[in-house]
Amino acid sequence: MADLERYIDQGTGREPADIVLKGGQFFDLVTGELVASDIAISGERIVGTCGPYTGRTEIDITGRIVVPGFIDTHLHIESSLVTPHEFDRCVLPYGVTTVICDPHEIANVLGSEGIEFFLDSALETIMDIRVQLSSCVPATHLETSGADLPIERLLPFRHHPKVIGLAEFMNFPGVIHKDPVCLAKLEAFQGGHIDGHAPLLSGNDLNGYLSAGIRTEHECTSAEEALEKIRKGMHILVREGSVSKDLHALMPILTERLSPFIALCTDDRNPLDIAEQGHLDYMIRTAIGHGRAPLAVYRAASISAAKAFGLRDRGLVAPGWRADLVVVDTLENCKAEMVFSAGRKVNDALFGTRKPVAPVGLDSVKARPVNAAHFAVPVSDGETPVIGVLPGKIITEHRRYRLPARGNQTSVDLARDIIKVAVIERHGKNGNHANGFVQGFGLKKGAIASTVGHDSHNICVVGVDEDDMALAANRLGEIKGGFVVVEDSKVTGEIALPVAGLMSLEPYESVRDTLHHLRQAAFALGATLEEPFLQLAFLPLPVIPHLKISDRGMVDVDKFALIG
Repeated sequence: MADLERYIDQGTGREPADIVLKGGQFFDLVTGELVASDIAISGERIVGTCGPYTGRTEIDITGRIVVPGFIDTHLHIESSLVTPHEFDRCVLPYGVTTVICDPHEIANVLGSEGIEFFLDSALETIMDIRVQLSSCVPATHLETSGADLPIERLLPFRHHPKVIGLAEFMNFPGVIHKDPVCLAKLEAFQGGHIDGHAPLLSGNDLNGYLSAGIRTEHECTSAEEALEKIRKGMHILVREGSVSKDLHALMPILTERLSPFIALCTDDRNPLDIAEQGHLDYMIRTAIGHGRAPLAVYRAASISAAKAFGLRDRGLVAPGWRADLVVVDTLENCKAEMVFSAGRKVNDALFGTRKPVAPVGLDSVKARPVNAAHFAVPVSDGETPVIGVLPGKIITEHRRYRLPARGNQTSVDLARDIIKVAVIERHGKNGNHANGFVQGFGLKKGAIASTVGHDSHNICVVGVDEDDMALAANRLGEIKGGFVVVEDSKVTGEIALPVAGLMSLEPYESVRDTLHHLRQAAFALGATLEEPFLQLAFLPLPVIPHLKISDRGMVDVDKFALIG
């Protein structure tokens, strides 16, 4: 009651507001107008616009524009390679005041313990981190995960104050074919938010998938795909991350007419790319720079995103709304010069008020040691399936080639950019090891290995030389997870990610700098991909068409089956 009385008194002007931003304009996402106005803040709420106010603290923002805080509607904080606390400190200054995350990666390694770590962290961060409960752990039956989360283990988290609903339902074949485990999870969240994940799904199969109550989609890679899904009631989350880059393909749908059904997401960006380009602010200025209307883009970045996920308190610069605000230089440039999170000005002192959360999963890498012989692929008659990498996409092609032989073993073919890929089970469950071939990395020598391998996060290694592949894979066990680059039997770059084999214990600045060195080490091998490490991490993802590899073998995703 006291808070409400204070809001009313400060909104009417009977009392000075806690904070007043003076001399600037705000972007009205209802009318599309720039409105010259003071903005009064009381506690965590905006209480006054469209008039003059006095405040206990007054901040001059003459010549600047205030917009609502940005909302990243789908990401996995683990893929930023830093803990939630460091992600908060890294991204909030760019104006991202709310993120809707799926702790799917750590959940696949640690199960409930990983979700609890994220929820505990979300209660401490300055940024509002909202959590979707991971729906597919394990993601499929085609891989070995570190954990299993049936519906009984998800329900205790359902009413946590930071939980929104059920995270991306990747097993769309399981939905369409009425798998009992899938149906049990979907039934438990009917009436709540269920996040989608259905790349290239269309027609009646899409209708059946949506009939299960699924409402959002971040996997659209063409405007045509997005329009069908919008027509069928989905809210499209336009994605531009370090690997998955769909913004340019989806520019045609970023219109004022469609903007109520569009939001933005990263899914995911690492600290190096954030430092070099930005976060959602990068998407905003890129879209506007390509002719998209600022009203459409800023709606997608805030109010449309909030409505899609039932966050009814944010997304407008208006009285009674949460004071998540970004002061930018211009709408086109979108440089965040000042950020407010729930009425608090973001600075180092504010981050210093957070309580630490103890890390988990520090001994999660339990893979058996390997040697060069483990990467041998026997010669076979006919053509060999080869994963075809498409730069900027996590969709891969199912290619087939006759590969050269070396003795009784199938060899790499550097002239056609075909090298080896292997996935090694690292959760200490069965010791599985599968080999295959991939095209598109550009490597001419050495090897790259990672414990970040969506979704089960087994070790994934690509390479030209089997000895280097073995050294890279074994080094991951020594550093308790991370990325490793090996050239001529020597480790030339590495980053340790000991938190579940996914996240660093270091500040994001250190991770950013190490990633720069790591990328240079990969380029020295001949790597031609802009982000070879996260591209590597998506090779074992058997819910994304068309050909992938897991610890159980090569996966034909279209048939949702292992290749014999």
